[in-house]
Parts: sequence; C-alpha cells; structure tokens
Amino acid sequence: MAQDRVEAVERALRILEAFDSSQEHFTLAELAQATGFYKSTLLRLLGSLERHDYVQRGDDSRWQLGGSPSRLARRHAPSQWLATRLQPLLDRMASETGETAALLEVQAGCVECRLVALPDNALRHELRPGQRWTTASAEDPRPPLPGGTMGYRALDTPAPTPLHWLTLSGPASRLTPSRAGRCLDKALATLRAGEEMTT
Repeated sequence: MAQDRVEAVERALRILEAFDSSQEHFTLAELAQATGFYKSTLLRLLGSLERHDYVQRGDDSRWQLGGSPSRLARRHAPSQWLATRLQPLLDRMASETGETAALLEVQAGCVECRLVALPDNALRHELRPGQRWTTASAEDPRPPLPGGTMGYRALDTPAPTPLHWLTLSGPASRLTPSRAGRCLDKALATLRAGEEMTT
C-alpha cells in the first residue's frame, strides 16, 4: 500500500539495487545515472548506508558494496551450514600456521570471501568477509597479492552450487606453495573424514 512506503528507505534500496551489476565500483556520477538521484541526495543516503557497512567508499572516491549484505546473505541455511562446519577449521588453520585461512566463493567471474580467520601476526594477508574481486578463471580464485602467495583447494560441492575454495595466504617469504598445499590437503582430509570440528 502506498501509505506504507518510506521514501528514504525506498531510495536507499534503489541505490543498493544499482550494485546488482557486473560492475563492482561506481563513481558518484555513475550512481546518479543508475538511480536518477541528484548527487546531493545520493551523498546523504550513501553516508547512512556507509555507517552501517552496506556500502564502502574507497580511497579513489568510488563506491562498492560493504560487508553487511554478504553477512545477512550468509544467514540462509546453506551458508549457515558452511559457517558452522568450516569456521572452526579456518580458525585452527590460522592458529597453527600463522597465516590467513579463508573460504572463497566464485560465481560468474566474481570471487567473494565468505569466511576468514586471521592470524595474530602483524604481517599478514588482510581479508574480510564480503570482500570481492574479479577473476579471469573460475579455476584460480586468487586476488592480486604483491609480495604474497595464496594456496587454494576446491571443496567437494556438487553442481549447481557455487564453486568454493579453501585458501591459505600470507607473505611469500614465509608461506611457500608446498607448505600451503600440505596444510590445505590436511584440512580437506579432515572434512572428508567427517571429523567433529569444534572451536
């Protein structure tokens, strides 16, 4: 019903819908064109969305989705199962290796970090849930890592579910490909054996 509409909410949702695109980053002008809103209106709405991490503004002043949409999306059953099953394993990997352990999801040329466990090391690969980047191949989910390396193994998930990768990443001077591979193979063996994983 028309009286149930809240105009500011409708406008904020219209902005979020603009991010349902193959384009990941938007200038203010591009968002204005996509939504039909004045830039001054956009800035006010984007400010509120940014405070709640629905959008983020980069150093280049371009806008992208924040972590909140992905966090909410993970509440549905399949993702909740992944979190319950894999987060303790990621935590253990990060603790044992001192490197960043993560679960990545690949869909339509886009990689998204779904779960992550960060080590205590100050020098580490920083990842956060909801972080996204493009990939030329679904068989290689790695982001650009200057000075770093990432080992990766595909999870055994049946089609047509998204492709998931278990990863371990860190400084190349500390994390060798063979060491990453051994740790990932051990983690996959744990999953396949169905061991109880608790924090």
